[in-house]
Amino acid sequence: MDKEYDAIVLGTGLKECILSGMLSVSGKKVLHIDRNNYYGGESASMTPLEQLYEKFMGPQAKPLTSMGRGRDWNVDLIPKFLMASGKLVKLLFHTGVTRYLTFKSVEGSYVYKSGTIYKVPASAAEALTSSLMGIFEKRRFKKFLEWAVKFDQQNPATWDGLNPHCTIMNDVYKKFGLDDNTAGFIGHALALYRDDDYRTQPFAETVSRIQLYEQSLLQYGTSPYLYPLYGLGELPQGFARLSAVYGGTYMLDTPVDGLVMEGSKVTGVKSGENVIKCKQVFCDPSYASDRVKKVGQVIRAICLLNHPIPNTNNNESCQIIIPQKQVNRNSDIYISCVGPSNQATPKGWYVAMVSTTVETQNPEAEIQAGLQLLGPITERFTSVADLYEPLDKGTESQVFISHTYDATSHFETTCTDVLEIYKQATGEEFDFSKITHVNLNDEEE
Repeated sequence: MDKEYDAIVLGTGLKECILSGMLSVSGKKVLHIDRNNYYGGESASMTPLEQLYEKFMGPQAKPLTSMGRGRDWNVDLIPKFLMASGKLVKLLFHTGVTRYLTFKSVEGSYVYKSGTIYKVPASAAEALTSSLMGIFEKRRFKKFLEWAVKFDQQNPATWDGLNPHCTIMNDVYKKFGLDDNTAGFIGHALALYRDDDYRTQPFAETVSRIQLYEQSLLQYGTSPYLYPLYGLGELPQGFARLSAVYGGTYMLDTPVDGLVMEGSKVTGVKSGENVIKCKQVFCDPSYASDRVKKVGQVIRAICLLNHPIPNTNNNESCQIIIPQKQVNRNSDIYISCVGPSNQATPKGWYVAMVSTTVETQNPEAEIQAGLQLLGPITERFTSVADLYEPLDKGTESQVFISHTYDATSHFETTCTDVLEIYKQATGEEFDFSKITHVNLNDEEE
């Protein structure tokens, strides 16, 4: 093949599809290849349900007849929710991909403390009624939350004597007299940190994260999270359509036999007998195993339930975060649940996912605290996946590799990775003004 592309994108996972769309919108000539015959990669949705059973249990395994029609199930392999005011939603709106997708607000956001699930108090009014804290702690938390929402890094009058450039978050907690339990759910259920390293860093980033949670909550009022109807597999296809609208070319079910290098720089991709020339390559770790390093593992348990998760107000969809210190761990445990109203399951059925970063030689034992909150589990599919990250940023080789999806149940880390890759590859921030808001529904796939 003599034709040369500005960029070849390998894999149709969500990150790769977002990058393909962004590059196409920015005027790049893009070829997008996947060795699989379906979109989504690791972020695919399994439908019909028989596909999930076959993946985990083999071709002879079948769902129970009581589970209804297989095509009424859309089960995510890596379930994540979108922050209503977060980076991914902004990307979706700015690119017009929302014209092809329908979202529903996730009904509840919860945090675990001492064996009990509590609704995350995300407003001053909720703080005073929450049973998560004692009466005096409620007042202190209310005062902290009011300060955090009004804080403006550009306006020292809102700092209340705290310097966002040098005052660490631990000192903020001390100033407001907040105890360790309250600090735990602020950091992990509101600011959505995965560990406690943030507590020794200047507080500006933490407060910014809390404000994002608050802004997202105000969008719909029940929780800060959104979820696309029919599963997360709809997202990669939406961005794939965007890329096609702007001239991107897609080739599914196509072999990828390696990268072609001249010296230290990529010049093409080998596919069978062909070498497809390009200036840059973007891919997930599975396409460049010699250019990544293993940094850990994540365990995920997909659980099929015939009831909502207990103690969540019968919500069909929710997120529960178990902060690390509540279960003597270094990493949080995340639980997500979707149901019929999300077009993810037939009536009366639910999909819950329990996930965490692996810390021991017995990963299954590490998610027991989460599994115990689900009530009776009809079927469980458990996987342990390796986490990879690139050995370098790709600026010399022009090979840009995404990180493996982490254990979090939201997309904020995913978008951070995508935007950083785009900046490394182009030398500039993505310019959202280049989008012309093409109506994707009018375009052919």
